[in-house]
Amino acid sequence: MASAPSNPVVHLELHTGDLPRACAFYAELCGWRPERIDVGSGTYWALELGGWFGGGEIVECETTRPLWLPYVEVSDIAETTECARRLGASVLLEPREGPAGWRSVVAAPAGAEIAFWQPKEQHREEPARHGSGRSRQPLK
Repeated sequence: MASAPSNPVVHLELHTGDLPRACAFYAELCGWRPERIDVGSGTYWALELGGWFGGGEIVECETTRPLWLPYVEVSDIAETTECARRLGASVLLEPREGPAGWRSVVAAPAGAEIAFWQPKEQHREEPARHGSGRSRQPLK
């Protein structure tokens, strides 16, 4: 019996209080080179993570501890966020629209955080082919 396909992780954000140190560490250890991206709403640092994975970014912010925040693509952001709430998650960011889609963030009952991402139709990406990466789109 075939199981239903899972929702893919499409983006990974590192939240850190020390941007230069984080960039240097991951570049040296993993070969993930940061690239400054200027968009209408500001600037962010993208990471080319390689392979089929879409990419990531580094967010410099006031945080007591650095953390990785995975973004999982979903077909209905409101429904998924509400389902997480029913399963005991705390909603840290209610569904919010950005230029390329909608996102929300929840903390699971065990404490780990996860973000959900619903792209707008015009920003929906084709599956990667032959090991090429997915196009980078700022998720905000």
